[in-house]
Amino acid sequence: MKKSTLSITVLGTSFSIQAEEDSEYLNRLLKYYESVVKNLQETTPLKEPIKVAVLAGIMITDELFKSQLSHDSEKSNFTQTELGELEKKTLKMINTIDQILK
Repeated sequence: MKKSTLSITVLGTSFSIQAEEDSEYLNRLLKYYESVVKNLQETTPLKEPIKVAVLAGIMITDELFKSQLSHDSEKSNFTQTELGELEKKTLKMINTIDQILK
């Protein structure tokens, strides 16, 4: 597959990436990420771009794990206990990042 280039401008930073994905797909990913970032900017007191970017990534990862669990709970690689632990670790990581960046 031909490599597509995606130009990204988010949170005051611009860069380009190349990926072996369709450019329309890459643009859809970027639009979704931008919507999560915008939602965070509107609903949280976070102002530092790095905090917003990290939290957006964590939130999308959380959505992915929950989606995988709900679509295939019998074949899921994670038990409920493991998911609980992942959630605790995620929250701890968010708190640690928040403390470091203050």
